[in-house]
Amino acid sequence: MVEARTLRHKIRHTLRLDRAVRFVWRAAPGWTLASLGLVLIQAVVPLLALYLIKLIVDGVAAALGSSDPGEAFGRVFVFIGLAAGVAVLNALVQLGSSLVREAQSLAVTDYMYRVLHAQSIRADLAYYENPSYFDTLHRAQMEGPYRPTSIVNGLVNVARSGLSLAAMAGLLFSFHWIMAVVLVVAALPGIGVKMLHAGRMYRWQRGRTQEQRKASYLNWILTGSAHAKEVRIFDLGGLFSDRFNGLRKLLRGEQLDITRRRALGELGAQAAATLAVFGALALIAFRAVHGAVTLGDMVMYFQAFQRGLSYLQEMLGGMAGLYEDNLFLRNLFEFLDLEPQVRDPGQPVPVPRPMKQGIAVDRVTFQYPGTERPVLRDVSLRVEPGQVVALVGENGSGKTTLVKLLCRLYDPDQGAVRMDGMDLRGFRIHELRRQFTVVFQDFVQYHMAARENIRLGNVDLAEDDGRTQQAARRAGIHERLERLPKGYDTTLGRWFEEGEELSVGEWQKVALARAFVREDAQMIILDEPTSSLDARSEREVFEGFRSLLGGRAAVIVSHRFSTVRLADRIYVFEGGRIVEEGSHDELVDLGGTYASLYAAGVR
Repeated sequence: MVEARTLRHKIRHTLRLDRAVRFVWRAAPGWTLASLGLVLIQAVVPLLALYLIKLIVDGVAAALGSSDPGEAFGRVFVFIGLAAGVAVLNALVQLGSSLVREAQSLAVTDYMYRVLHAQSIRADLAYYENPSYFDTLHRAQMEGPYRPTSIVNGLVNVARSGLSLAAMAGLLFSFHWIMAVVLVVAALPGIGVKMLHAGRMYRWQRGRTQEQRKASYLNWILTGSAHAKEVRIFDLGGLFSDRFNGLRKLLRGEQLDITRRRALGELGAQAAATLAVFGALALIAFRAVHGAVTLGDMVMYFQAFQRGLSYLQEMLGGMAGLYEDNLFLRNLFEFLDLEPQVRDPGQPVPVPRPMKQGIAVDRVTFQYPGTERPVLRDVSLRVEPGQVVALVGENGSGKTTLVKLLCRLYDPDQGAVRMDGMDLRGFRIHELRRQFTVVFQDFVQYHMAARENIRLGNVDLAEDDGRTQQAARRAGIHERLERLPKGYDTTLGRWFEEGEELSVGEWQKVALARAFVREDAQMIILDEPTSSLDARSEREVFEGFRSLLGGRAAVIVSHRFSTVRLADRIYVFEGGRIVEEGSHDELVDLGGTYASLYAAGVR
């Protein structure tokens, strides 16, 4: 059972940079090696450039007092040429690093989407019916695609800055030890500000996930097609727009307040760093005036201090960035560490093909996670091969929940669902679900080609397999699809160019065809299968349904008694229990709940 503590999964380690590195390595090993190679080059180039500047300045100073300025300038010219070559090399390396980072980032982003999609598919249906899961998923989607790359790039930058800093620090230490101390002290305030800001942003984002999701939901309502008609008919645009703007104003104000506090802290830190830089310049200039160092040395040491401070700030800033990335990466790991409760058994048994006894629901009780009362209470029924069973009852009586248990989207809290006497939990999930073909009342409208819409019910079929059209005929939608501009190759829906919209009833027929095309399924489940169809279409569908059934079992959930009457056996649900069972005539004669519903013409 999914519990709230599962969604608030504790992170077992404070730092999990190793997981991020593994993500990046798996996604782009070649680009990662190239990035490391370029880092080593970037670490050496600055020191070489500084030394050439020193030689140029000392060479110019020597030329000023030389008896042969031309010869002296010749040596300076060589140094200038070398410095230009180093500058070009540095530019090429930076350009190469930029290209490598971009290629690495794109590869990792695509890989992380695959990881997120795989975990989304792996997660139990229960998570999709739990608001806390959507908070977890929202945070993971925000951070997952780019945080691992950011961490690896951060590690690379920290290494590059560290190597360059070591070179500059060694040079400065040779001048005076106090320079290295001032270098470190000047950078610390800025790093403290960044880490403090990262913690504030992390806590703020986790605390405001609900509001961010609500804003995204309102944006979807205002811009998507699903709500377009009602938004206009009921004049809801202003209402939803005001609510969206109110949420965005709240979020924007709080985020700006955090950013404002960071800016003030960084201003103070930058002022301290500036004082350190010019204090170092004063010390170097004092030593130069007194002849302790040459003019070229003065330029080299001062630039070494400036660059060393920059490298130290980059390195410590990179470490602060890694701290921030690690905080936010917890959101991704919180999602990836969710474990499904409906899982394959350790030693699965083969699914019986064909079924001989059928499906038996044995004293099943079930309660949705996070709710206070059971939806099903001590429910027992049988569905035999070749038999059509109907589930009848008012909304919320537990019919659709039982369908979810039959497909093992959930496991019962008490009792068992069995196939030929074997508990469904003993079969491999994929193998078991292949035995079912289902049309849910909230069927999906795939904005794809009509042929693909139907074939999704059995993706093992070839695209040109004639069984696709045969299923469409049984569902009563073949002639309509044939009349589309490109026939079965026409894209359904209006989301993409040249798409053709269908009526709700026609979409439902497409969903039925998708169920009918899975011919190897041993059980057909139709949850309100004809709710959007007229009487004639309904009759045509069930004529096709009966011819399709053969020796397979079937479960129909419906409020329409013209459909229910076709069932061999009817189970009447009330408050999560089965209160009556029998054929249509038997239940009408009984004069109980079913007879009352039938007399009232519940639809």
